Amino acid sequence: MKGPPLAELQAFAWVAAHRSFRRAAAMNGVSASGLSQAVRSLEDRLGVRLLNRTTRSVAPTDAGLRLLDRLTPALGEIGDALDQVLESQGAVAGPLRINAPEPAVELTLAPLIGDFLKAYPQVRLEIASEPGFVDIVRDGFDAGVRWEESLALDMVAVPLGGRQEYALVASPEVIARDGLPQHPEDLLGRPCIRLKFPSGYVPAWEFERDGRVLKVAPEGPLTTNSIALQLQAALDGVGYLATFEAYVRAPIAERRLVRLLKDWTPSFPGPMLYYPSSRQAPRPLRAFIDFLRARREKA
Repeated sequence: MKGPPLAELQAFAWVAAHRSFRRAAAMNGVSASGLSQAVRSLEDRLGVRLLNRTTRSVAPTDAGLRLLDRLTPALGEIGDALDQVLESQGAVAGPLRINAPEPAVELTLAPLIGDFLKAYPQVRLEIASEPGFVDIVRDGFDAGVRWEESLALDMVAVPLGGRQEYALVASPEVIARDGLPQHPEDLLGRPCIRLKFPSGYVPAWEFERDGRVLKVAPEGPLTTNSIALQLQAALDGVGYLATFEAYVRAPIAERRLVRLLKDWTPSFPGPMLYYPSSRQAPRPLRAFIDFLRARREKA
């Protein structure tokens, strides 16, 4: 039997990994209808159903899972081979897909991207901002960005930026109304603005002083996954907010917000760019890593 075209196999791998025709299409710059046709053609060619489809979900069948397990590393090898061809021609070209949480995108990646793309105009960079943890291999990303404590041991990690800090802040109105906290536990009886991830997880606020780590989970009138909404609420006097210091640096300088308990918020290492140690980094990713190292040497 003549084997199926590579495009059909790639289409199936994308949809099976993302569990969605629409998301797979958006992530890879193609049409959902085109992916659907390619997968249907592959199933007809093989005489096997590879995906179970409903109006709300897509999931691989047992046969689809077996194919995906063998297909994913094979497609990776093909991608590596194409990268090597480009490298032999001296070109840095092709896609580079990075997954990162919003603070890392806004505070660390955003200042780098313009200069990187000017240096490598043939790279097609895609950055997906997601707050939760993702399997970058399964979801088709070349690399991810997370903080060091969240990295798996089998990943190669490269520092993406300098040290960072959290800052506890409140507006002068809140301080006048609810008082100046002297200790993190003082926040437990005061209105606080909390972060909630789409998964439903609400992280505790972590403080540290003299080697002692203290976690508190205060309550308050607002819980949201929107950083912009958190900041506006703090400026509007809704309550106390703990967030990245870079987000509130300007309002602090303008005295619209006051930084509190600074001795309980030491700096910590910034986010890391990571990728699987089991795979050769594609050329656009290697170029980005070299770019980061050159920037650090100049700093």
